Amino acid sequence: MCKVIALIPARAGSKGVPGKNVRSLGGHPLLAWSIAACLRTKAIDRVIVSTDSEEYATLARSYGAEVPFLRPAEISGDRSTDYDFVLHSLNWLRENSSEPDLIVHIRPTTPFRDPNLMEEAIGYFNKSSAATALRSVHEMSESAYKSFEIGTTGELKCLGSESTSLDTANNARQSFPKTYQANGYIDVLSTSYIRSHGLLHGDKVLPFITPQVTEVDTEDDFNYLEYQLSLSSVISKKLFS
Repeated sequence: MCKVIALIPARAGSKGVPGKNVRSLGGHPLLAWSIAACLRTKAIDRVIVSTDSEEYATLARSYGAEVPFLRPAEISGDRSTDYDFVLHSLNWLRENSSEPDLIVHIRPTTPFRDPNLMEEAIGYFNKSSAATALRSVHEMSESAYKSFEIGTTGELKCLGSESTSLDTANNARQSFPKTYQANGYIDVLSTSYIRSHGLLHGDKVLPFITPQVTEVDTEDDFNYLEYQLSLSSVISKKLFS
């Protein structure tokens, strides 16, 4: 049996939505939704929150997560990378004789998760001998091939192309390849791969396709999530009952 640790990043100081990781959603802080989903996923052995805030640490512990260390300020800024906090966490775990085989990277900004799907994702990754990581995605409602960029001359051009002839982009969406968006539902990372390559995901990443989910980046996202909860309390009951 491999050892699996869920790692939830929750730094303070969000600028887009101030304090979003501890903002109330359906009566619980945003961070608590991710903690609850991890605690109810049987394949996960420990749930650890990586934060630079004593306030966030106290809140995380009150919902059942571990916060055995605080993240240093130098890797807690707007430009800090996922690799920074994952490596910091792995180094602490190794120094304390508890380095896992797998890291389940869970972003608080995607709060509505089904523990059964998380269980399925971990099992799917474990069955692959060649995969370097797993990332959750959902199908985009509109193919990215129908998107545009603005060129250096100020005209629209097809995404990833120098062509400014846009008529083909009006073709039916069924005529374009399906494209997928990473959604933060669950990423599964291999400790041995991270250690040997200095990368989180590598070049053989399994896709795990989930239902379409909402990530919190704006006030409108919060409002939409509250609206979803008003339509159904199933996920809330599953995580907090």
